This record gives sequence, structure tokens and C-alpha cells, in this order.
Amino acid sequence: MERTQGPRGLRRVSGQWRTILVLSVLWMLLWGSFDWGTFAAGLVLGAVVVALLPLPPVGVELAFRPWRVAILAGRFVGDLGLASFQVAWVAIRPGTQPRGGVVAVPLRPAPDVLFAMTAELSSLVPGSLVVEMDTRTAVLYLHVLDVAASGGADAVREQTLHLEERVLRAFASREDLVRAGLTTTGGERP
Repeated sequence: MERTQGPRGLRRVSGQWRTILVLSVLWMLLWGSFDWGTFAAGLVLGAVVVALLPLPPVGVELAFRPWRVAILAGRFVGDLGLASFQVAWVAIRPGTQPRGGVVAVPLRPAPDVLFAMTAELSSLVPGSLVVEMDTRTAVLYLHVLDVAASGGADAVREQTLHLEERVLRAFASREDLVRAGLTTTGGERP
């Protein structure tokens, strides 16, 4: 384990102020106490965690577009609610059994972290589960509970590609958006 002594360790801790802030908020949530003392203790603990347990750099430049993140979150919550009702209906409806299947979804070229985010959001929606991610070829394999009720394999692909587009528009760098074909170098939408 690397020791963090001297100015280099201080630079890493000060460069991770957002992480320390999030850890402090999580500390307050853990204790259920929202006061300045708990917040300060969370800051100190967060700084110790960042200093003693450094994570390797991701090596990917990401953007944060608040409006696009809000759109992603809103649509995800809507998809989550709709899929929950659909899965509940499949579970209680009389008649035929659902016919599940695995659907291969070729995604756009993007950093692995955004590929993983798309996969994770796809798995969180009831009725679908990521069974394999091939980062080399950018193909996501989803098991769908009821392919016919989901509109067929093409509809599953289209929904997943729309989810991926929302993820990329929320977090991808300008260069990654150009590489994915979601914008041109001038910034206009294709």
C-alpha cells in the first residue's frame, strides 16, 4: 500500500474534495444525524479514507451536464415505474407463460465507464438483466423476461440505445459524443 506523506498526499486529498464531500454526506445519512458536528466528522473521515485508500485514476474525461442528467434520471424513474407494473402484470396474469430471451444490443463507441453505466441502468429496470458485456465489441447482452410484451427484440434494442444516448449526452465528453455520432465537431446535433 502506498503511503501518503508530504505534499503529494495533500494534493491527492485536496484534489478529491468532491469525493470527500459525498463521503461526508453518506456519513450523515449513515448516522441519521444532520448537524455540523457529524458533517465535520464525515469530512475528516472522508479525507482519511481518500488518503489511505487511493483509487487508481479512471483515465477518462467525463462531462457533467445537469439538464441532461435530470432528463436521464426522470426517464429512468419513469422506465422503472412502468417496468415494475409490467413485471407485476406478467407475474399475476392468467394464461400463457412469458417467453424470455437474450437480446444482443450493439452500442456506440464510448468509454468503458459509460458502457458500464448503461449496462447498470439497464439491469436496474425490472424485467431485464445484463448477462454479458463485451467491451471489446461494445455489445450488451440483455436477458428480457418477456420479449413479446417488450415489443420484440428490435424494441428492446431501441429502448437500450435511447438509454445509452441519454447516458452519453449527460456524461460523455465532446470528443466522445462526436465519436458516438451524437454531435458534430461544430456542436450541432446530427
